[in-house]
Amino acid sequence: MSKRIMTVDDSISIRQMVGFTLVREGYEILEAVNGEDAEKKLDANDVHMMITDLNMPKMNGIELIKKVRSKPKYRYIPIVMLTTESHEDSVLEGKAAGATGWIIKPFRPEQLVGVVKKLLK
Repeated sequence: MSKRIMTVDDSISIRQMVGFTLVREGYEILEAVNGEDAEKKLDANDVHMMITDLNMPKMNGIELIKKVRSKPKYRYIPIVMLTTESHEDSVLEGKAAGATGWIIKPFRPEQLVGVVKKLLK
């Protein structure tokens, strides 16, 4: 059974690029367009990892991580922020909310795959 990863980003091109990269590695992808969409889909699906943007409409990545971490089922899954934000304050806020890792856009596909494989071993 392949591991299911939820990608959360308001940019369709980023979701497609992440999805394409990870599907080639054998992962199943579940897409969400923002934090609210992700929260709804989490309740109806099992996921093993989440990759989320920080800046999104309706619910940003920090708020999403806090909500995900409040669900016992998802308290310990890896959550990686994939964002253009590289300010130390943003990174610290993400880690405090429960982010497992942080990747800066634009990303290299091999970098993303390496992080995913490390976290889902």
